[in-house]
Order: sequence, then structure tokens, then C-alpha cells
Amino acid sequence: MIQHIMVHAVLQQAVAGFYADLVTRPTGRAVRENIERDLPPGSVAVMDFSGVGCLDYSCADEIVAKLVRDKVKVLLLRGLTDAHREAIEPVLAGAGLAVLCERADGALEGLGASEPTPALLDELVERRLAANPNQVDIGKKLALLEDADAALFLASGMGATALAHLAVLRPGDHLLASEWIYGGVHRLFREEFGKLGIEVSFVNPTQQRTWKRAMRKTTRAVFLETPTNPLLRVIDLEPVATLCKAEGLALIVDSTFASPVNFRPLEHGADLVIHSATKYLNGHTDVIAGAVAGTDQVVDEVRRLMQVWGQAIDPFAAWLIDRGMRTLTVRVRRQNEIGLAVAEWCAKQDAISKVHYPGLPSHPDHEAAKRILGGFGGMLGIELKGGVRAAERFLKGLTIAAHAPSLGGVETLVSEPRLTSHASLTAEQRAQAGIPDGFLRFSLGLEDPDDLIADFAQALARH
Repeated sequence: MIQHIMVHAVLQQAVAGFYADLVTRPTGRAVRENIERDLPPGSVAVMDFSGVGCLDYSCADEIVAKLVRDKVKVLLLRGLTDAHREAIEPVLAGAGLAVLCERADGALEGLGASEPTPALLDELVERRLAANPNQVDIGKKLALLEDADAALFLASGMGATALAHLAVLRPGDHLLASEWIYGGVHRLFREEFGKLGIEVSFVNPTQQRTWKRAMRKTTRAVFLETPTNPLLRVIDLEPVATLCKAEGLALIVDSTFASPVNFRPLEHGADLVIHSATKYLNGHTDVIAGAVAGTDQVVDEVRRLMQVWGQAIDPFAAWLIDRGMRTLTVRVRRQNEIGLAVAEWCAKQDAISKVHYPGLPSHPDHEAAKRILGGFGGMLGIELKGGVRAAERFLKGLTIAAHAPSLGGVETLVSEPRLTSHASLTAEQRAQAGIPDGFLRFSLGLEDPDDLIADFAQALARH
């Protein structure tokens, strides 16, 4: 049963037993205890913070973070930052900032002939590129969803991936990466990291012994995706995390395909989580952005690099992501249902030689997926009998799915990795990664599954 919690009413209950003349606002602990009495672990709650004038950032964070740790699913964070704002946050798009800072003694630092201090310069850059309210708000929400100390949104998923690694790696270091990763990231590691003095090697992520064997004295971090793009392999993080902790390595996980609704890597031992926020977090295929969540120390370093490398997210993009995150749970849960329905239908078709979907018993990681994931997702891969030519005929016959390389939106998209996500790899490299030519990757949207299945059926009839 979903419970709707009006925090304003809970606040009134929380202060009822206090000395009114001594209390300016109830503490997060008092509010939380009132909420927890009615929400045992496993509950699902809609948290509505609207109308709460005395609730500051720290109090709200404490309430929701504790509920999340107790496995209460928070579906909606409304009015989290300031009860006096509009119900829908406005876009605060100003690029200017005040350059005078008032010191404790009342003087204005930065005024006059004296050079500004390095600390002041850092603060000014921070305020301009990393303190936009739209950006800050979505970072706080993602940190809560991932149960992270902090989170930061950046201008692209590739930017988030690059800076997350540069935050923990230095020239001379070695990165150990899964060979089952997005083609653009493979290219980043293969072609660009070497220019920065960072060596990268790749391993099969399902073979635990290969991780240990491939580690060097200079290894500083491990990177993997789960579920993987595009084969949807599900990696059991805990053995890898145990190894990384024993060796003192940072474990960085791209969780774009799962979203925080289906999987939260930090709970399984990861140190840092990456998202292409373009995908499920935004969910409407109208934003390019990325995100990093983890410890305060590492996210602060990513924030510094964001300023240096010019990866700050645009305020309007941040506002669109905020809009998308309001429906994240509802969208992803429905896409879980649609994904399973379409995958089960595909598995029965003679024209389809193989279906890649972790919710099917035939999937090599099905048992792990049942144990690890909160849902099997809306991503689906298929291979048609007849290879590339059959795939081309099938694509031409589809009327609902758009042929486009993105994913995670409300509309169904289909792409062929050899021409999109993994086009930067050679045919040999794709074959080594298990991606045959003619492989089709679907991102299932929110259309009626019966309509999608009917469209697949008529397109297969051309096979």
C-alpha cells in the first residue's frame, strides 16, 4: 500500500510535545520518528514537503535519507528545498553573479586594488558554475535516490564518465575496465586516457579470477557497467567490490540502464556511480546530461574538474531533468512490465534467434538479476535469423519504434549498435564483445505493450 505523507502535518505533530517558546523549528530526528512510526521497512511513501516553511536542506535530507536507508521507497520529493517557491521550480537562468563577498567584519572582499585571494576566486567560480539552484536541487535528489553523500550533474554522460575517472586517477595510474561497455567509453579509454598518462586494460567482467590477474601495482580503479550495453549482462558487484576494497581500489559503476529504481550500486559496494542523465533520469529524450554520485570528497573533486573542463550543466537542462525525475519511479516500473511482456513474446518467435533480456530464464544472468535488481528494465536486445539483411527489413517495417540511438525515454527507440553506440569499434572488437552484426537494441517506452507486440509481429512478417 502506498502511503501519502504530508510532512507539514507531521511537523505539527512533532512540535506538539515541545516547549513552544523554546522551539524555533522541529529537528529532523523529531520529524523522522513521527514518520517512522507509521512506515515499517518495505513501505512505499509519497513524501510531500510542500507548505513546510521551517524545513531547511539538512533537515529534509536527514528525514528522507534515513527513510531510504530503512528501505522505505520514496516516490516523490516535492518542495524539498524551499516551501516558499512555486509548486514547480522555476528556471533560474542567470549567468551573472555578484563578485563582492561580505566578510564577517562587514567589509567587502574583492573591492579595491588588492588582488582577490585564491579562496575567493574558487568561491566565485563555484558560485557561477556549480551553485545554480536548479543544478543543486537535482544533485540533492539523486544523492538521496542513490544513498550517496553527494551527487553532481554535468553537461553530458561522457563528461561525467571522464571526470569521474580523472577524479581518482593520475598520470602513471592503471585503470582496469570491463570489456562490455558503451562504445564511446571504450574509445575514451582506448584513445584519450593514454594521452593523459593513464593506462587502461579490459577484462571479461563475469570471470572473477580475471579481475585479480589483470591488476597491477599501479592499478587505482575498476570500471564496469551493469546491466551492460547492449547485451544486458548483469554483473554481481559484491565479489568485485570485495576485491577492490582489499586492494584499495575505487570501484566505479555506470548504472544508466538500471536507474536508481532498479539498482543502487553503492549498496553493493561501489564507490562511485555514473549516469547518462539523458536516459532514464530525464526520461523524455530532450536533454543531454550526465551525473556522478558518491562520497563528498570525490564528488567535490569532480565538481572542481567540471569547472576546469567546462562541463557545467545548463540551468534549463537541469530544470528538465528535475521534471523527469518527478516521474522516474512511475516510468521505470511501467517499463519493467512492458519490457518483460515484449521479451516473453519475442522469445516465442521463430524468426528471432536470440533474445537478450535479464527477466527471461534463458538469460545467462537471470538468477543474479532476480537477486540483485528491483526490476528487469525496459531495455531489450534481439538477434534475427538472417543477420543484417533480416534486421534491415525488420527495421523498415516498424511503425511505432523510431530508429534512433538514445534510450530511457517515454517513446520506444531501436538502434543497431554497429551503426550507433558501438560504431567506434571494429567488427573484430564487436565480435569479441559478443555483439554480432544485425543485433538490434530496443529501448521500450510507455506505449501499450499490445501495440508494440502487434507492431513487432507485422514487421517480422516481412522477414
